[in-house]
Amino acid sequence: MSAELIVGEDGRVRPVWAAHDPLLRDYYDHEWGAPVTDERGLYERLCLEAFQSGLSWATILRKRPAFRRAFAGFDVDRVARFGPADVERLLTDASIVRNRRKIEAAVTNARATRALRDRGGLPRLVWSFLPPAGPRPASMAEIPTRSPQSEALARALRAEGFVFVGPTTMYAMMQAIGMVDDRLEGADGLIEAPGEPGDAAFC
Repeated sequence: MSAELIVGEDGRVRPVWAAHDPLLRDYYDHEWGAPVTDERGLYERLCLEAFQSGLSWATILRKRPAFRRAFAGFDVDRVARFGPADVERLLTDASIVRNRRKIEAAVTNARATRALRDRGGLPRLVWSFLPPAGPRPASMAEIPTRSPQSEALARALRAEGFVFVGPTTMYAMMQAIGMVDDRLEGADGLIEAPGEPGDAAFC
């Protein structure tokens, strides 16, 4: 078996990055790679991937409950109505990532998401860039950080007014929401679909 895979105490095979931290292990087992096809779930993933830029994903997962409280459960309509006072309020919230550009991006992207509804909506746009299925990678070195589809998706989102949606960030989101299967060959798959509202149907 690859040195990049570890057999856990439960007998499941996971990549090294998901083998030790209980939070990452649970995320890998139950969520990473599960299809996300609803508006709120995709909007939340867009926001979390943007906040993750420059930080570890474990940090974002630990702060996710706080992000959900701060951004009204990632309700698109409610966040789209946030104004300057809300941005300033969030900048004082130590439980989230206090970055003005990222907070403002969440508001901008909520408004852009709302504007897409009369043209099929965010899920239709995102999933229109679904790449053809390919073989699972044999090693981490085979996993790209971007793809032609993530580059095209980033361009399409920027054209619709979205921000913080670069091709690398979009590729990470595509992995997380099940658009590409980058689980290493030999690793176990999802145990079950996520159970939280917006998890499977919610990144």
